[in-house]
Amino acid sequence: MVAATEERGLLKRLGNVLSDNESLLGYLFILPSLIGFIAFFAVPAFRSLLISFYEWNLLSDAQFVGFQNYNDIFADERFWRSLQITLWYVIWNIPLQTALAIFIAIMLDRLQNWSWLRGLFIIPWLLPNVVVGLLFLWMLDPSLGIVNVILQALGLPTSAFLGATETAIPSIAGINIWRHMGYNAILVFAGLKLIPKTLYEAADIDGASGWTQFWSITLPLLRPVLAFVVITSVIGSFQIFDTIAITTQGGPAGATRTILYYIYDEVFARRISMGTATAASVVLFLILVTVTILQNRYLSAGRSDLADYS
Repeated sequence: MVAATEERGLLKRLGNVLSDNESLLGYLFILPSLIGFIAFFAVPAFRSLLISFYEWNLLSDAQFVGFQNYNDIFADERFWRSLQITLWYVIWNIPLQTALAIFIAIMLDRLQNWSWLRGLFIIPWLLPNVVVGLLFLWMLDPSLGIVNVILQALGLPTSAFLGATETAIPSIAGINIWRHMGYNAILVFAGLKLIPKTLYEAADIDGASGWTQFWSITLPLLRPVLAFVVITSVIGSFQIFDTIAITTQGGPAGATRTILYYIYDEVFARRISMGTATAASVVLFLILVTVTILQNRYLSAGRSDLADYS
């Protein structure tokens, strides 16, 4: 009985301490995630930074070489080519994916009674990348793929899609646009729900057309959501790997060897070189940080025009 009373008293005192110190309570809530972040992200990232200064083939002792690994990748034409291919993929992927996500979100917002469509559009995003890659590998097969069969039946010219250097990257972009546009559309749809309907009613009274309302009301007020969608999509596009590994494996003739596939090649395919691979990873990290900062600045991600109407 005494022990139970002391336990309740201890818990009460602990509760009082936590209620008096909100910051301590917040730290306790994020402690599990913080431990996971440090153990599985921060420590491996720091270790990778250290490895980038060593020559290490996993079979012998690592040898310190300083910035030699960075000099090697900067002098490697394959590295610059992989960056160019990655950028080309981003140019194909981001504008189309974002435009389609906005279009789908607006349609979902207008079709209020068709809520099942939201679940339908999210299904591709729920599929594993490996499954999506295999699915489109079969569908885009130049001989037996259903896409070429349909094109042939319509009297249209067929294409090698993943097997031609000119169409490989657009095809990879199309696969990932199909997979991610529904998820991004749901995010944009959620942003549309935050826009006051009275703004559209006032615009209708003033005689503004649908296009005028879209450019003057919808897009400006969606800026924080669109900034999040664009930033996360760009980061994901720079890290495209699994779809390429399943479908083209960097081919044909290196036409789909993106920066992440270049890193994979350095470790497992071309040669076992953890040093140059991690050096390329560090460079990719710096590129993503720079791109994210620039996007945050020029997209004004931290500012919302909705505050003016609250």
